[in-house]
Amino acid sequence: MGLKTLFSLFFITVFHATSLWSQSSDKLWYDEPANYFEETLVLGNGQQGATVFGGTATETIYLNDITLWSGSPVKVADMNPEAYKYLPAVREALKNEDYALADSLNKSLQGKNSETYAPLGTLKINFHNEGEVKNYYRELDLNNAISSVAYEQNGVEYKREYFVSHPDKVLIIKLTSNNKKALNFDIKFESLLNYKTAVNKGVLKGVGSAQIHSSPTYLSDTVFEARAKENGGTRFISLIQLKNTDGELISTDSTIGVQNASEVLVYVSLATSFNGFDKNPVTEGADYEGIANKQLEKAFAKTYQELKTNHVSDYQTYFKRVSLSLGETTAPNLPTDERLKRYAEGKEDKNLEILYFQYGRYLLISSSRTPEVPANLQGLWNHHYYPPWSSNYTMNINIEENYWLAENANLSEMHQPLLSFINNLATTGAVTAKTFYGAGGWCVAHNSDIWAMSNPVGNFGQGYPGWANWNMGGVWVSTHLWEHYTFTKDEVFLKNKAYPLMKGAVQFCLDWMVEDKDGKLITSPSTSPENNYITDKGYHGATFYGGSADIAMIRELFTQTLAAETVLENDEAFSLKLKQALDKLLPYKISETGSLQEWYFDWKDEDPQHRHQSHLFGLFPGHQITPVATPSLANACRKTLEIKGDETTGWSKGWRINLWARLGDGNHAYKMYRELLNYVEPDAIRPKDSWRGGTYPNLFDAHPPFQIDGNFGGAAAVVEMLLQSTENEIYLLPALPDNWNTGEVQGICARGGFVIDMKWKNGKLKTVKVTSKAGSPCKINYGGKTMDVVLKSGETKELTF
Repeated sequence: MGLKTLFSLFFITVFHATSLWSQSSDKLWYDEPANYFEETLVLGNGQQGATVFGGTATETIYLNDITLWSGSPVKVADMNPEAYKYLPAVREALKNEDYALADSLNKSLQGKNSETYAPLGTLKINFHNEGEVKNYYRELDLNNAISSVAYEQNGVEYKREYFVSHPDKVLIIKLTSNNKKALNFDIKFESLLNYKTAVNKGVLKGVGSAQIHSSPTYLSDTVFEARAKENGGTRFISLIQLKNTDGELISTDSTIGVQNASEVLVYVSLATSFNGFDKNPVTEGADYEGIANKQLEKAFAKTYQELKTNHVSDYQTYFKRVSLSLGETTAPNLPTDERLKRYAEGKEDKNLEILYFQYGRYLLISSSRTPEVPANLQGLWNHHYYPPWSSNYTMNINIEENYWLAENANLSEMHQPLLSFINNLATTGAVTAKTFYGAGGWCVAHNSDIWAMSNPVGNFGQGYPGWANWNMGGVWVSTHLWEHYTFTKDEVFLKNKAYPLMKGAVQFCLDWMVEDKDGKLITSPSTSPENNYITDKGYHGATFYGGSADIAMIRELFTQTLAAETVLENDEAFSLKLKQALDKLLPYKISETGSLQEWYFDWKDEDPQHRHQSHLFGLFPGHQITPVATPSLANACRKTLEIKGDETTGWSKGWRINLWARLGDGNHAYKMYRELLNYVEPDAIRPKDSWRGGTYPNLFDAHPPFQIDGNFGGAAAVVEMLLQSTENEIYLLPALPDNWNTGEVQGICARGGFVIDMKWKNGKLKTVKVTSKAGSPCKINYGGKTMDVVLKSGETKELTF
């Protein structure tokens, strides 16, 4: 055996060690390049994102910047300034039980549709090598947020490493070979947007602009489908530069490349002119070219090891906080797509279950670190000119589900983009409340975007009220403010940021609600997100009054706001007014089927298995319904879930897993968690009549198509099965599945400012360590036994039950 052959075997063995021996709870890996988006590996620093295919003839990398959207600041005041004048007619129709007329009139309370999250561009590396490729391997290592590719071609070993650095704000690609003249390639930049490229002093520059306006894919609004020209949309720039250790750098007027090299670094710097939700990105835009040039200049002056060390250190600050083990596994360590297929057959793979959980945490770190710009429907990664549902902020579940794991999975900092975005929503939402509803405070409807659009959508009467007219988005998203406080106990945040926003959302509700015939406060008009009713006379509609989902969200916000005032003791008069309104809210009702009633009357659902279960908000993510405190309502929620069944979209499965966990049914939650990981083919080859929710080969959530909310909801549910909490009490292993009878978790968080480490064996808790971040007292409950715990801030105590 020759020396070269021995080296080759050593190279392959070492690089593939992950797939041969090591635990596979922290790596996604594959034995071939991606052919479709849903097979790619994604990277991000919370603002810039890269979608890596890992090709050998051509490497394709989609580039994104989370601030690149169509449109410009929303002009709410001029949109439909007299919409509120139609409100009395809608209410009168409902009072007369004329639901068809109410549906029709409700369309008058509509405005423009949201803008669209845009794809920045595509980086293509064209390799000039030919020959059969052997021993191919690519991976994403969740421990360090680095993707790698390795293969052999013509007896030469090639390796690549990719990461997107938050500290240095660049995408870095390192290409190496074990032959000094084996690297020969050129790089070009392309975009679906209006763009142009040039090469200057070895830097490939791509500049362009997003659309002036872009409508959702489900509308044929071709009149406004204009690409940005002249003074159009948000500007963007991509700068690409190479650093070689040997060989020769080459370029044309539109490409850069290298010849006869053995190691090359690729630096990619991205920026946009977005300068805030209320700033025109053209006339008041950020200096995007200056920003990108500065990022590139600083990064280019550093070595690869310096850049990598900065990146890994920053990322691991967050990712390493939480670890999870579920005991021994006998599952073979297959490529991730093969593991999913095997798992779908009902076979055991505990490390895949851990991998999915940690992947959700990875995705949140990678997509949510930009102030006032939360992760959207696709997180950060979009390659479509017309992405599904505009890849916007859908306020009736999806943006909130994106952040369910932020606090309990110990990623509170990643919650900040959403929490700061709420202030922007309140600004435009105050105008929406006034012009669309004649109300004070602030509100948000079904959709929003980077410009904090808050109006009801529908394109001025073209939308169906079932999705277009819902206006409880501000109420729902405001509950995240209190959630953040309960996990952090940050009173400065509560006083200066959270409470004023919560109060504004409450004020809208107080002005918006009316009394029913029994003197109970209800919403009118109301819709239950995207679902339809069938009246006792057979009418199928969406507009009604007194929706259970509306009241559940309002009750949750009212309760939280009262609790906030109790902490701050600064608004007694408003608190008294709020208590009186809370006492008058329409109570929950249980239908003849035993399920929780969704409609004011005990009507049938048009689709009993509908993906939305908004009227169960009080069970999760709310806290009004529990098996202990409200057993009859909890049983009604259980009946609702039984009627709906378990087969639904990916994000809806994520929600239902959390609901089952709150009911204390860990085995049913686990059953649905397994089903969330059902293998789904990439969209391009998936049967067109197949709409089964699950997981794509790269672990992205399949609605289908791809929506990231299911990843986040599913990851949050893992913690919910292991740990639940209120402001005053912590419940250990409240919904532990039989299949997870032995395990260990470290670093998950409970309300009250606590961090929990636990070990359990044969379904029984063995040890628990409690660390207090705020010095608050709490009760800890396990198996019905309660222990009072008082710790100083920073103190850790081990408990025995």
